[in-house]
Amino acid sequence: MSSHRVAITGFGAFCAAGRNASQVWQSLRDGRSGIGAWDGIPGLRMPVAARIQGYQPLEHVSERETDLLDLFAQFALIAAREAVKHSGIELTQSIQENGAVITGCAVGGKTTEDDGFVDLYRKDKSRLHPMVVPRTMANAAASIVATEFGLTGPSFNFATACASSNHALAHGYRMVRSGELEVAIVGGSEAPFSYGHLKAWEALRVVAPDTCRPFSQGRRGMVLGEGSGMLVLEPFEAAKARGATIYAEIVGAGMSADAHHITQPTVEGPSRAICAALRSAAIPPTAVGYINGHGTGTLANDATETAAIRTVFGDHADFIAVSSSKAVLGHTLGAAGALEAIATTMSLYEGVLPPNANYLAPDPDCDLDLILGMARPTDAEYALSNSFAFGGLNAVVAFRRV
Repeated sequence: MSSHRVAITGFGAFCAAGRNASQVWQSLRDGRSGIGAWDGIPGLRMPVAARIQGYQPLEHVSERETDLLDLFAQFALIAAREAVKHSGIELTQSIQENGAVITGCAVGGKTTEDDGFVDLYRKDKSRLHPMVVPRTMANAAASIVATEFGLTGPSFNFATACASSNHALAHGYRMVRSGELEVAIVGGSEAPFSYGHLKAWEALRVVAPDTCRPFSQGRRGMVLGEGSGMLVLEPFEAAKARGATIYAEIVGAGMSADAHHITQPTVEGPSRAICAALRSAAIPPTAVGYINGHGTGTLANDATETAAIRTVFGDHADFIAVSSSKAVLGHTLGAAGALEAIATTMSLYEGVLPPNANYLAPDPDCDLDLILGMARPTDAEYALSNSFAFGGLNAVVAFRRV
């Protein structure tokens, strides 16, 4: 198969930090967090969250689609529609036949699942809604987006915890690069705010009671978020020929498994994924100028990610600017990598790096060049976006400024 450069020509976002990609990017640039207090659910110790305030489904999708789709799939459809429109691509028959949708969703339709259990066990109903299964399946987002745009190529979903949409990006990149696809709509979506699922997170004792403070002294954990990010990938030559705006180029991707522990991270696994991304991109470590960190705000993750960055980059780590988008977006689980890919893309396109919000004070275990206070101008040519998931599954995507 021939090899193609891979262009990002459009993207869409829908989350707590904004109702479209422009709003989300502005929130990231300003360090304006979408995390805030919420009414929560009685019996749940989770006072803050990154929720989409005032979401009214019928303002965004049809009544039929609300019946058919759980919230996470609705979010994906909203973001995908924006991404395709933003790209300006004409979906010809050839492109539809050789186009794919590749999504990341870790948990699927938890709201639907929870409602079904309430009906079954609390209300003692003998029958459930006939659409419970298709609403809960994690591939529902990929399926509805493929249907929306008539894409009949090999569409599928990754469920690899918070590396899900970086795995989707990596595979979309590889399939477009190989010539197998003429277009790939890639991204992720998540809607984790259901009682049963939140009680499970509460039991893990990793959720912060105040806010998410990545790489900061005084950080107390992650904050859950919801939403979707979707990107349009095309062969660079085809995008250029049709006069598309190319926002950035994906030049590599690396993946690894810790093969160590379900929840406790290692330095070696993330380091291997970063090295694999650099090899895939055929660039030296010194070429990287920015890293959008996984940066969940937990004690273990942020220190481990710092150690991995220093292991790979050595002294050059002092010259790599780092920030985490989760202080603004919350941790959107399977959608995290996609929203952070949009942040990384716009950072290179506009030459501005978003700050590491909610920061209190330096932590000696996180001794990186963190972007603090306000956005920082940059002339970086290459950037990485890290995703390191429960289960020890790591995925790193490399981007290049065009």
